[in-house]
This record gives sequence, C-alpha cells and structure tokens, in this order.
Amino acid sequence: MTSCIMSERTVEKSAGINGGFEVSKRGLPVNWLFYTPKTVPDADFKIVLDTIEFKEGRQSIRYDVIKCSDSGEWRSPGFTREFFELEGQGTYLLTFWVKNNGAKYRITAGGVKAKGSAMKTLLESDRKSSGWEKHEFEVNVPETMWLRVQLNLLSPGTFWIDDINIHKK
Repeated sequence: MTSCIMSERTVEKSAGINGGFEVSKRGLPVNWLFYTPKTVPDADFKIVLDTIEFKEGRQSIRYDVIKCSDSGEWRSPGFTREFFELEGQGTYLLTFWVKNNGAKYRITAGGVKAKGSAMKTLLESDRKSSGWEKHEFEVNVPETMWLRVQLNLLSPGTFWIDDINIHKK
C-alpha cells in the first residue's frame, strides 16, 4: 500500500494563530500545514526560519526556491491553514507582510467546507521588493463554511512572509 503525504504539520494549541511564526518545532512553525521538500514532487527548495529578516517578533519564514511547479496547491512550495474556529458567515480582515526577490507567489483565501470551496486569489505577483510590504484584504466566508488561507510559491526566487493577522469585521 502506498500513501501520499501532501503536507507536514505540528499542532500546539497554546500558540494560537502563530501568524508571526514565532513558535516552531522540528524547523517549522506550528499550527500551519506546510508543503515541504519532503512532500512536494519535483521541487528543490528550503523553508527557513529567518532570524535576520523579519517584520515583527524574532523571525519570519523565508523560502529559497531553486525549482518548483507553478501548479499551486500541494504541488508547489507553501503553506495553508483552515480556521475551523472561524466557522460561519462573516467578513474577515486578513493582513500580512511580504518581501520578495524574484519568486512568483500566490495568496488565496476564502470559505471552505468538506465538499466545497469559495476560495479566491487575493494576490499573485512576481514583483521584486526591496523592503517589507503590507497587504490587507477583506475575505468573505459564506454560511456553513470556515476560513482557509494559502500561500504558494510558483517560480524560483527568495520570498519572506511574516505577521499574518486575521480579525472578524
């Protein structure tokens, strides 16, 4: 029998959202599902807890991507999280900071349920940035769904993300 592992995750409830990626175990921030070099086929990349370049706290996540697919989802480097505790209709304010050196990346978010999705692309860019840039989006979650947020790296380059915050409006 063969199994297909699409992501890696460690849970630590006391860390909450962990949107600053400050709490980590085994080299990855807790409470997020990561598409890692172990789980992404035909890719060459590293996920680094960067203590030199960060927007808040003591570290950010940096992706050093040499080779990857532009397919997205679990086929490309990145991470995701479903916020089951945020179930129900509502509008959420999603904010985060990024810094980019050559990578093409995509941020998607929206409502999901066991058999359905209202995910939308919020941002797709390959624009190089010399410093940290803040992004802010309103995300609508339909009734009977919960919020999901996802990042994918779609081309080689170096990419940082930090300080993800979610607030119900």
